Amino acid sequence: MIPLRHRNPWLALVAFWLWTAHVWAAAQPIEEVRSTVDQAIAVLKNPRLKTDERKRERRNEIRQVLIPRFDFTEMAKRSLGADWRRRTPEEQREFVMLFTDLIENSYIDRIEAYNDEKFVYVREKRDEDFAQVDSKILTGKGEEFSITYKLHLVKGEWKVYDVVLENISLVNNYRSQFTRIITNASYEELVRRLREKAELMKSGK
Repeated sequence: MIPLRHRNPWLALVAFWLWTAHVWAAAQPIEEVRSTVDQAIAVLKNPRLKTDERKRERRNEIRQVLIPRFDFTEMAKRSLGADWRRRTPEEQREFVMLFTDLIENSYIDRIEAYNDEKFVYVREKRDEDFAQVDSKILTGKGEEFSITYKLHLVKGEWKVYDVVLENISLVNNYRSQFTRIITNASYEELVRRLREKAELMKSGK
């Protein structure tokens, strides 16, 4: 049995080990991004899911790959900007739900356009609980596109809160659109349009 006077040092050692294990488990944002992209590509390459009849099933499987990696609440909050603080908790929850539907479907549309492009992961940068993964998409025609994932650490996992394609931030782009609608019309009009967009996506139009 450990003497009382030695218990605190041992507890400190255990706490340090647990903290180190926690940091190490989430120490590779580039690998987590790579794993997510690879899983999505695997779904697209699955012969069983290639037909139009399997479109809904294919999209559901891609969605299950993306959901754990993206922090949709943080993306929604950043995209709404200063107006987020003016919204009630109920309004915030509804906005996150509508925004999540929008991003999931828009991102899945891009993913489904995949045509054997090559993904190259250039580098990762870390600053405490934030990280950036720089990558490139190389097409069969020799074209090259840059794509950067911005992540933050949430409960030991790296979550994407923005995607920058060819220096255009997804979050900043939506914030500009949303701010314009709110300024020229109202927040209620923005929500109406998002609901309408969600219904169109559900109907497949």
